[in-house]
Amino acid sequence: MLTVLEVIKKTTDFFAAKGIESPRLNAELLVGHALALKRMQLYMLFERPLTAAELESIRGLVRRRGQREPLQYILGEAEFFGLKLKVDRRALIPRPETERLLELVTERQAQPPATILDLGTGSGAIALGLAKLYPQALVTAVDLSDEALALAGENAAACGLAARVTLLRSDWFAELPAAARFDLIVANPPYLSAEETAQTAPEVQGHEPLNALTAPDGGLADLRRILAAAPRFLATGGLLALETGIAQHAELARLALEAGFKRTESRPDLTGRDRFLLAWVET
Repeated sequence: MLTVLEVIKKTTDFFAAKGIESPRLNAELLVGHALALKRMQLYMLFERPLTAAELESIRGLVRRRGQREPLQYILGEAEFFGLKLKVDRRALIPRPETERLLELVTERQAQPPATILDLGTGSGAIALGLAKLYPQALVTAVDLSDEALALAGENAAACGLAARVTLLRSDWFAELPAAARFDLIVANPPYLSAEETAQTAPEVQGHEPLNALTAPDGGLADLRRILAAAPRFLATGGLLALETGIAQHAELARLALEAGFKRTESRPDLTGRDRFLLAWVET
């Protein structure tokens, strides 16, 4: 009979041979998930023999990860801004670097926003993170995908934030009332070119919704639409905060000024590359 530690070691070797990053961590998380144990609990049970049923459960998870299905989809959850969110193929997995977008918002907001719009909400990560951050704010989250909106709704309910987050099916601003105004608009839209998407990891290409990653016009098409329309929906002094591609900022700054924004600021991601664009309307 194989013990917990033996299975972890065998799984680690298998993942390493498949080119999976952090193979030991992946192995521990999947074994722990199959046994309903946290990693620290695993360490205290390394010598425990596994039953045939437990081994079969682990093998199924390991097989999926070996086929490069994202770990978060297998586990069914991801952490984002202190929230535990359900994740599956209906929406992109929330990225840790997107948490930086929320941090920049808090640094640049002169006062807490009362009304917030999240464009392309996906799993609801940004909308729910901002609802948690600003407990007095009313948040509107839009997405064109009915499946993504359903997932965002499940997460809003699980996080106890459904009362303050309104979900709306919309092609960016299309279905918003003409009189709607927001103190803060945030978006992490598709911004990769087709060539860039083709270079992403197998986990991304084979499993995540590529229409949430890739945009025409070299990745700029959706960003152009958002920048052109956003000023009409921002309150006086309002802020637009975008996650973008790293080679797009000169063009985006030009488009922002052309659309009527008075000031823009590019901010780097954790690797030091320009990733976030902040734009303000007239104060």
